[in-house]
Amino acid sequence: MRIGILTSGGDCPGLNAVIRGAVLKGTQIHGQEFVGFRDGWRGVVDADIVPLVRKDIQGIAKQGGTILGTSRTNPFEGDGGVDRITENMERHGIDAMIAIGGEGTLAAAKRLTDAGIKIVGVPKTVDNDLGATDYTFGFDTAVQIATDAMDRLRTTGESHSRCMVAEVMGRHVGWIALHSGMASGAHAILIPEQAISMDQIVDWVRSAYDRGRAPLVVVAEGFVPDHESDAHSERGLDAFGRPRLGGIGERLAPIIEERTGIETRATTLGHIQRGGTPTSYDRVLATRLGLAASDAVEEGRWGRMVALRGTDIVHVSFEEALDSLKTVPQHRYDEASILFG
Repeated sequence: MRIGILTSGGDCPGLNAVIRGAVLKGTQIHGQEFVGFRDGWRGVVDADIVPLVRKDIQGIAKQGGTILGTSRTNPFEGDGGVDRITENMERHGIDAMIAIGGEGTLAAAKRLTDAGIKIVGVPKTVDNDLGATDYTFGFDTAVQIATDAMDRLRTTGESHSRCMVAEVMGRHVGWIALHSGMASGAHAILIPEQAISMDQIVDWVRSAYDRGRAPLVVVAEGFVPDHESDAHSERGLDAFGRPRLGGIGERLAPIIEERTGIETRATTLGHIQRGGTPTSYDRVLATRLGLAASDAVEEGRWGRMVALRGTDIVHVSFEEALDSLKTVPQHRYDEASILFG
């Protein structure tokens, strides 16, 4: 069986470990043959493929990014569509695909599977927001990077008696903000699931400052203050019609400074959280998911995604994978809020 692998959406630490796991087990155990689609769905639509043999995946588990490249191409727009993709697969003798990606990638994979194309999914999102899996690779790395950055922000904040606002990723959910904020001792954590008022934010900042601390505020990019209705976006829409978020930290900083009189600076971590080498946890998880994806292809588990439940790798349908976002539950935020102020 000849299998095409693609990595789609935002890049993420651990993608290469998935590719390595799938190719290594597939070629050595199942007798499978692999090719890679360049730049996600664009490579599928344009039939832009490269061979993937053992020498191509040697030593890549520790590398960040993806050796195949990625994009946010919508496979149903432009020259894409089911017929074009089916024709390309038949012309190149590709029997099935392993699609590694997040919500948008898996939604496209489900639509193609419903049309008869054989696809197995692997969850990828640094936000850790897919409800059908306990954790996604890349999340642990993003949290560690954010925590390291906040530790540095705290030292400069303390030197100048400033309030520091750190903006992290998190379009719909606040898992990165929650974990990195708790780890770094933040005095306020602002996430999309909680519509916090400016009065409350200011109270937390003042409380920390009055105790002689340099306040640290961690905010997810998708946070919406209770007096607003939409997440802050200045950069238009992506290929799937979603707003490109970012900048809420820069908006909050001058308001905090004006209302508290405390000099306030904002830092947006942005793509730093996606870059660099994956943590050991993410390397192991990604490798296990890659191995399981090869098994799923061998077993004909089309329209299903490999997922982590506890410490076990399981299989879930695309429908279940896309059914709901894994949001931060109220009790987890209440737990963290004891540390605020």
